[in-house]
Parts: sequence; C-alpha cells; structure tokens
Amino acid sequence: MTPKKTTIRAAIIAAGVTLAAPMAFAQNTMVGGAEMFPDRNIVENAVNSADHTTLVAAVQAAGLAETLSGPGPFTVFAPTNAAFAALPDGAVDDLLKPENKDALTTVLTCHVAAVDAMSPAIGQMIADDGGSHAIETVGGCVLTAAIREGDNALTLTDENGTVATVTIPDVDQSNGVIHVIDAVLMPKM
Repeated sequence: MTPKKTTIRAAIIAAGVTLAAPMAFAQNTMVGGAEMFPDRNIVENAVNSADHTTLVAAVQAAGLAETLSGPGPFTVFAPTNAAFAALPDGAVDDLLKPENKDALTTVLTCHVAAVDAMSPAIGQMIADDGGSHAIETVGGCVLTAAIREGDNALTLTDENGTVATVTIPDVDQSNGVIHVIDAVLMPKM
C-alpha cells in the first residue's frame, strides 16, 4: 500500500505548529518550463528543465547520471542555474574540470539523500525534532531542515551556514523526489 501524500502544511498543523500564512506547493507539473512526469526518473525529468542545465551538466561531468537514473529512492535538493551563478566567479568552471571530479561528486552528493522524502515527511520530522531536523546525505554532509518563520518556507542549511530555500517542493519522480532550491549547498570547509 502506498502511503498517502499530504502537504507539509497538513503535517505541521497535525503536529500542532501554527502557521501564519498559507503555503503554496507545486503540483509536480512544471519546473524550468517543462512538465515533470512522475513515471520518469530524476535524470529523465531534470534534463528538460531550463532552470537546471548547470546541474545536469555537473551530474554528467561527475558520472552520476546513471546512479540518479537507478531505482533509488533518492531525494534530490536541486539547485537552479541562478544558484550556481551565485557562487564565486570561476567556482563552477573549476568544479567541472576533470581533475576536480571527486570534489564535484562530493558537492553534488551533498544534495542527495537516499530516501524518498516528500515535504510532509520532512515537515513532520522538523516538528517532531522541535523545529529542525538533520538530513544525512549520500555525500556525507548533514543538512539542517527547518521551517522559516514569517513565510513558512522549507529551508536547508549546510554545515557552512549557507541557507537554501525550497522554491518548488515535491516534484514526484519514479525513483524519488526533487525539491528545487535557490542555493548550492557545500560540504564542510
């Protein structure tokens, strides 16, 4: 039996947390101008998003496309092109060099958890843990998930203090879920 998918708002309300404003969530249809199909895997959908061309190029350069096309399950926190563009000048070009493949792989896998975690589940974990929840990634990084006061946005903070906001949650995939984020999360420096 497949568990019922609810909204993070419902999960938070069920946990007794009061929200000041309604939360808006995607219907798993459009990301980067392309329809996302739940019967396709993460890579098959991501390659169609105009907002994720840098991420797709990085995944290919790191040799992770086959892995992320596999059975999973995976939760991918997917930075947009704008998120990569906000990195220091030359950072992306340096990471994409063949000699930096290991570093690139570490950065990318710090955006992947080996679970299928829709936002209601993350919201429940945040509520259960008293306001934040540690997410261990396949890259060995620990991200801290929280709900931001004021706009109730789901956020992720990396080990360096960089905060990414989930801008499109719950993009259902055949092998997991994508949550679009607005910053690149990095391993501890």
